[in-house]
Amino acid sequence: MWEYTDKVKEHFLNPKNVGEVEDASGVAEVGSMACGDALKLTFKTDEDGKISDAKFKTFGCASAIASASSLTEMLKGKTIDEAEKITNQDIADSLGGLPKEKMHCSVLGRQALEQAIAHYKGEPKKEEEGEIVCECFGVTDREIEKAVRENNLTTVEEVTNYTKAGGGCENCHDTIREIISRVGDEEKPVTRPKLSNIQKIKMIEETIEKEVRPSLKQDGGDIELVDVIGNRVLVVMRGSCAVCKASQQTLENFVEAKLREMVWPELVVEEVTQ
Repeated sequence: MWEYTDKVKEHFLNPKNVGEVEDASGVAEVGSMACGDALKLTFKTDEDGKISDAKFKTFGCASAIASASSLTEMLKGKTIDEAEKITNQDIADSLGGLPKEKMHCSVLGRQALEQAIAHYKGEPKKEEEGEIVCECFGVTDREIEKAVRENNLTTVEEVTNYTKAGGGCENCHDTIREIISRVGDEEKPVTRPKLSNIQKIKMIEETIEKEVRPSLKQDGGDIELVDVIGNRVLVVMRGSCAVCKASQQTLENFVEAKLREMVWPELVVEEVTQ
């Protein structure tokens, strides 16, 4: 038996804003009766662009009703920009949390909000994107990828809790694992291998020769590498660059930026005199 918070119980037993807003500014219908959850969300904005009213109709469990009820309360008084920032986790948090098996109800609310805002903005209704992964509940690979990214999901069970995918015949479990793995690889930070001092100096010399010097010479200037001490790159400016008042900006905005991009992100270029 699932444990429900007092807020979930309150919104389920006494749901707020049930029905449809007349002359609605934003309208959305998501989910499916066949899949067990369906939600219609409508809202209206006032002359200041703030949401003055929001209502819902839903077919679903206690968590679906509570999530939709709480969402409509959250929307009132917000601008469209503020409403766009509401996440499925925000909906769950407003209820004091949801059982992990019922997080898909908060996701349904978020999907309805996105679609209603798109309707408000006059954007065409998006056709179903992606390929169906879960035949039992009609969940696409795009929906699974989005849920994994936004909620840091790492297991098939978590994906099922948030999207229902994999909760039926289980034939899609291997595909869900592949999606989780692919998204995880994409989210990993890119790291650069450490450079020896000799490698670093060589790359700095090549970058100055091929990427920096040709540009400076076009304006009668030049640059000479003096030394590399750790991440400090000591240079001398030659030609017109040596007397130019903007030489410091050239060092920081061009030379240093180029070396950080091509060689190492922590390099600092310093001008010395000889």
